[in-house]
Amino acid sequence: MCAVSTTTLQPPVRIALDAMGGDHAPQSVLEGALLAKKAGSQAEFTLVGREDIIQLELQKIGVDPSIFRIQPASQVVGMGEKPAQAMRSKKDSSLRVGANLVKEGRVDAFVSAGNTGALMATARFVLKTLAGIDRPAIASLMPTITGQVLMLDLGANVDCTAEHLCQFALMGEVYAHAVLNIPNPKVGLLNIGSEEEKGNEVVKEAGERLKGITPCFVGNVEATGIFQGKVDVVVCDGFVGNVSLKTAEGVASMLVHFLRESFNLSWLAKLGYLLARPALRRFRDRFDPRVYNGAMLLGLNGVVVKSHGSADGFAFFHAIKAAEELASNRVNEKTQAIALKMQAMQPPVSPVVSSSEASPSP
Repeated sequence: MCAVSTTTLQPPVRIALDAMGGDHAPQSVLEGALLAKKAGSQAEFTLVGREDIIQLELQKIGVDPSIFRIQPASQVVGMGEKPAQAMRSKKDSSLRVGANLVKEGRVDAFVSAGNTGALMATARFVLKTLAGIDRPAIASLMPTITGQVLMLDLGANVDCTAEHLCQFALMGEVYAHAVLNIPNPKVGLLNIGSEEEKGNEVVKEAGERLKGITPCFVGNVEATGIFQGKVDVVVCDGFVGNVSLKTAEGVASMLVHFLRESFNLSWLAKLGYLLARPALRRFRDRFDPRVYNGAMLLGLNGVVVKSHGSADGFAFFHAIKAAEELASNRVNEKTQAIALKMQAMQPPVSPVVSSSEASPSP
């Protein structure tokens, strides 16, 4: 069943921003929020963190503090801290306070560039998952020849069952329909071949199930098909997804290195660069990783977006944009509604009978 949505007038989205998370906080966070305002966002922002540091940064950049709400949080989770330890010992951290604001309904979304593991663990502990969803997944948009593709999971779940992959497919389908405005998004399972008999048992079982769950499922897609725009949603487990993502980032970095190296070989090559600069600028803008910043934690009972830790203001702005789109398009509500329908379609599980019960002793 492909997702269906209706458009209704909604109040401004309320977004909490982790002012303490990331390599360049709070500067990058404030710059991102200001860029969002400049771009026309009607969102209302709450800055979460140490109030003295936030106020000092607002004064430094000459911004009227009244345009932001500030929610004090006395503790900060370091980028290298272990998630479990941070959850136990830092209950007043900006991560925990931000997640609590979402849970209490005081904001509609939370964005952080802080410790990924701690954010994921905290968000799952505080918000729990949507009804009908077993595990949240990390999802992100990636550029393709024809536009962009949503890929999930990118690292939250290393080991998955066929049921988990089906739920990821559902979440991706809803997002593509609600946010990307694709009426019937094409959903594919990442595999080593397009044939149905290819892949491990989990992927093959997931493919069989998806054929009976949604007409949006188009079968398997190979890694080369991710960037060719053959599908709108790519589904995989977190191990495969993270390796694929890091491989793509590494290849992109290598190509940029070779390109710069080539243009510096001679004065003629440098002249060629000057002539090609407009085209290279368009190339850069299309593949600027900052535009795709903002990994979405889909499946949680609340909107949470993870920004890259090294994000500058422009990159953080795009993470804010991702959160605002998730909240304003009510992706969670639509996901839960369809997840419950999918759950109802599943055959009932037969009670397990032990061997002693099946063959009682005389």
